[in-house]
Amino acid sequence: MSNRQALVIGASQGLGLVLANELVRRGRQVIATTRRSGGELQANADASNGRLKVESLEMTSPADLSALRERLEGVRLDLLFVNAAIDRGNLSIDQVPTDMFTEVMITNALSPLRALEALRGLVVPGGTVAVMSSDQGSISRNTEPGYELYKAAKAALNQLMRSYTTRHADDGHTKLLIDPGHNRTRLGGFDAPLAPRESIPAVVDVLEAQAGAPGLQFLDLHGEIVPW
Repeated sequence: MSNRQALVIGASQGLGLVLANELVRRGRQVIATTRRSGGELQANADASNGRLKVESLEMTSPADLSALRERLEGVRLDLLFVNAAIDRGNLSIDQVPTDMFTEVMITNALSPLRALEALRGLVVPGGTVAVMSSDQGSISRNTEPGYELYKAAKAALNQLMRSYTTRHADDGHTKLLIDPGHNRTRLGGFDAPLAPRESIPAVVDVLEAQAGAPGLQFLDLHGEIVPW
C-alpha cells in the first residue's frame, strides 16, 4: 500500500469527488472533506479498504479548520488540495447584494487561504499545495461579459495565493493554481464541454508532473500556463 497521502478539501461532489477517487485509483491514501455526511463520498470510502477516509469540515469556519488540524496531528501529506468554491449567478456587479458579495469572497478567496495556513504544516518538504482556480480568474483573459462576481473572487484567490507564496517562499513546497477547464458540474453547468472524469485525470497528471517544482504556477489541465 502506498504511503503517499493526500488531503482534498471539498470532495462531496463534482470535481472534488472525482479528484479524491482518481488519487485513490493511482495508489494514494486520501483524506477527503465534506460538509455533509453520507452520500457518494462516504460510499466510496466504505468500499476503499481504508484507502479513502472522510472528515467533516465547514471550510469557512476557522473553528472547524482548527479542529481538523488537531484531528490530523501526525499525518504527513505529500499533497494538500483545496477545491471548494461557490457561484451565485450571472449578475453585473452593481446588482450583487452586499451579503452575496461577502459570501462568495469568503468562500472562494479567503477560506481557501485560511485552509492552507491551517494545514500547511502537515505537508512534507517537497510536497505540493494546490488550489482549484479558474481561467475566469485571469485578468488578462477577461475580455467577455458575464459572471463578474465569480471572476473577481477567483482573481482575488489568485492574488492571495501569490501573497501566500511570497510569505512561504522557502518552505520547499510546490505551489499550484489549477484551471480544470469548463466542466459539467452544478457549478459549471450541465452544458459545459468537459466531464470531470475526462478533466480530472489530466489535472492529476499535472500535479504529478509538477511535484517538486519551485515557486507558484497557474496552470491548466494540460499543464499550460494560464496568464495572470
